[in-house]
Formats: sequence, structure tokens, C-alpha cells
Amino acid sequence: MHFAIFGKGAGLIYYTQKRSGLIEDKGLGLIHIYYGKGVGKTTRAIGLAVRAAGDNRQVDFVQFMKSGTSSEVAIFKKIPNIHFRCPGKHPFIMSHGPEKIHYEHAAKALQFAFEAIDSATDLVVCDEILSTVIFDLLKKEQVLDLMERCRNKAELIMTGIDAPDEFIDLADYVTEFVQIKHPYYSGARARKGIEY
Repeated sequence: MHFAIFGKGAGLIYYTQKRSGLIEDKGLGLIHIYYGKGVGKTTRAIGLAVRAAGDNRQVDFVQFMKSGTSSEVAIFKKIPNIHFRCPGKHPFIMSHGPEKIHYEHAAKALQFAFEAIDSATDLVVCDEILSTVIFDLLKKEQVLDLMERCRNKAELIMTGIDAPDEFIDLADYVTEFVQIKHPYYSGARARKGIEY
């Protein structure tokens, strides 16, 4: 069932779910999942981190499976209440599978996330944590533990290519990013400041 609202100049807007229950203030501690093969998952997480920081909230942004060199890191360093953490260089996982450095990187990033929760952060972004489960760098149980520890305590944002059903069932926000077109597939090179 779709619900439509008309607004001046807005045209027709569809809402695919019916709202239920009483409207109440949930506070912090909800879980967000941004997954899929489309671009924009990290960008969405960055936007939420900046929004929360703009409201004087403490934000911890933890990168999994990345090397800490993408363009947003420069702006994070200029925002005092965004604490950026990345375990360091993360080489691509080749066809022969993960190596010791990949497991160590994931374990250290997870430790950073737990430290953020213990330090009473308001919002913790675990960028690409969902992809660590795909490559078996972290176990589902470890991520479920993280989700449980954040519940009603700190807002948790998780990104990645795919999300197990167990995670989706526990999350409060779930958005799947679907790729329709991307210039990479017609030969374009990734551009710093746009794709990373």
C-alpha cells in the first residue's frame, strides 16, 4: 500500500510503509544499516556524522577495510567533535583471499568501535564493517555484540556491500543502495574528492 501527500510545488510523494504506534522520542541508540552495490553508503554516513557534529554531539568515525586516505578525512580533522579512527593501510583483498593484515585491521577497527562506545560517544560510524563479514574477517556474532552494546546507548551506523538478515532484523533504519549506472563501467577512473 502506498500513501501519497501533495505539497505546494512538491508534486506526488510516495511513502511505502504505513506508520504505526505512538510518536515518541527514542533518544540515542538506534541502529542504521546502509548497504548495497550502489554508491553513496559512506557519503550518507559522512553526512550523518557531520550533521550530528553540528548539533554538538560526539562522533566516532571508524574505517574498516580502508586505509584512511579518502578525502573526508581532511574535513574530519577540522571538526573537533568528530574522532576519526583507522587502523592504517589496508591492501585490496585479492582472489586468493584475506591475509593476516586484513584480519588484524578488522580486529583493530572493531576495538576502536568498542572504545568509542565505552567513552560515551553519541554516534559511531563503522564504515564497511558489513563487508568484513562477507570476507569472514569478523564473525556475525562480533557485529551482533556491537549492535547490542550500542542499543539505547549510542547511535550506530554500519555500511557495506551486503547485510545479513539478522542485522537487518535488529536495525531501526535500513537503506539499500542500488546502482543503476556508474561511469567506472564505461572506463572512467575513480576521482579523488568525488568517489573517494
